[in-house]
Amino acid sequence: MNNKLVGADYIIFLIYFFIVAGYGYWVYRKKQSKENDTKGFFLAEGALTWWAIGASMIASNISAEQFIGMSGNGFRLGLAISAYEWLAAVSLIIVAVFFMPIYLKNRIFTMPQFLKQRYNEKVALIMAIFWLFLYVFVNLTSILFLGSLAISNLTNPQYFHVIMIVLAIFALFITLGGMKVIGYTDVIQVFFLIIGGLAATYLALTLVSEKFGLGRNVLTGFNELIKRSPDHFNMIFDKPGPNSTAKEISNYLSLPGIAMMLGGQWVANLNYWGCNQYITQRALGADLNTARRGILFAAFLKILMPVIVVLPGIAAYVLHQHGGLQQEMMSGGELREDNAYSAILGFLPAGLKGLSMAALTAAIVASLAGKANSISTIFTLDIYKKYVGKESSEKQLVWIGRVTVLVAMVIAILFTWDDWLGIGGKGGFEFIQKYTGFVSPGIFAVFLLGFFWKRTTSAAAVVGIVGGFVLSILFNSVIPEWFGHDTWLYTAYLNPGTGKYEIPFLTSMGWVFFITVLLMGIISMADPASKNNPKATRYDRSMFKVTPGMMAMILIILGVLGAIYVRFW
Repeated sequence: MNNKLVGADYIIFLIYFFIVAGYGYWVYRKKQSKENDTKGFFLAEGALTWWAIGASMIASNISAEQFIGMSGNGFRLGLAISAYEWLAAVSLIIVAVFFMPIYLKNRIFTMPQFLKQRYNEKVALIMAIFWLFLYVFVNLTSILFLGSLAISNLTNPQYFHVIMIVLAIFALFITLGGMKVIGYTDVIQVFFLIIGGLAATYLALTLVSEKFGLGRNVLTGFNELIKRSPDHFNMIFDKPGPNSTAKEISNYLSLPGIAMMLGGQWVANLNYWGCNQYITQRALGADLNTARRGILFAAFLKILMPVIVVLPGIAAYVLHQHGGLQQEMMSGGELREDNAYSAILGFLPAGLKGLSMAALTAAIVASLAGKANSISTIFTLDIYKKYVGKESSEKQLVWIGRVTVLVAMVIAILFTWDDWLGIGGKGGFEFIQKYTGFVSPGIFAVFLLGFFWKRTTSAAAVVGIVGGFVLSILFNSVIPEWFGHDTWLYTAYLNPGTGKYEIPFLTSMGWVFFITVLLMGIISMADPASKNNPKATRYDRSMFKVTPGMMAMILIILGVLGAIYVRFW
């Protein structure tokens, strides 16, 4: 195996760079006269087509956390980690049908704006601060760290910090063009992402086929994966018993079987896809039919993602178990699951390696740009404009947004330079999911009740946000010590890695969400004025109707997912 890039790889990568940069500049110049207002800069002025919306949502979602982190989880956990992707497709259907009409009918441009209209300024400000910290210190930093790690593994680990700066600069220039540039360049990014990702999957499966003397055959390689590692093709993990191994307990802590399907997995997905500025921003400037089509297109693409990001990780596991990839999977003398994807890419021939690196870079840059734009949007429109520069012109606000992007990127570089947050030690994908899960239950409860229950009060919303966060900390740290390891509510397991008893974090998310909703309901019912709440969200059932064409798309998505779960349950 040759792990280094050669001339053909660099040529293909440069072609990718100039295509994206040139197209982005053309889009920027074409619409430059309209980019000096906040709707044009932050929301693309409603100009994104359905395919651009869908592609942009996926390009921003599929990043280093999937390519590197989810492939690493494929190495450790197997196909079960695909639940995040496949249940996301169902979540996108729910968002398209039920959430988007409410946003668009009420002309919502940012998530804090909805909270202000539905509750009050205090709720909106608290949530905006929560989101800014989460986006900067969890999402932006982890994407930058994992992306730099993956590309440096393909080139030279000594260039880790140089690559980090280059990725940040590339994303910075795309972000400064506004959401329109991000949205349309994301279409190209998704093309490279899918083509390069499929090339890596093809290689991974043929490597497995060759390893066992079966020739170069993709289907044979896939069947050999199932044969050599059947435990990696279980979608649902059984609850550990007294005789369970450390590996089985560790797997269940990450993906707690049926328990996650009943609560935490849905909270994580619906909050991410439906209440997340970073994602919904792409559709908020469009009309309802365009937004729905774009979101359903994203759901179709979601079904494909495990093929691109999980199968290479499983292939790396099988090859490693049978004597391959021994050096490639190591870092600092230890086996590192997040090296699985780059270990597979090292086998690509000249040219294709450059294409796959372009796909990886596309995913990283698109996510960095989208996240930075959302940080900029929330800070500029929901904090600066309201509390600092109340008299600022549209042009001044756009410049404040650009400065915010720069500051956020610099902070991300500083915190990832020496991995101060310990992203590498926890496994990238799980790091993001776990720490996002500290705020997801409370946020989702506030949005869901704000949408569909008229009596929800502002006081209840504050309790939901703050209380949900506090409950998440308690469930993830001290509750097993206070109430024991096995109760009717939960079972805590001894984590082999930390030596501490832990409740599976997806189980915790489900219970925190349930308790938060209960608390918000009690507080709202205790307020007599809530019976005639003037800030209740107005909607009628006709808003949730879909066209026959959209219903056909929904049924196809659900049918494909149903077949997958029947086969691999």
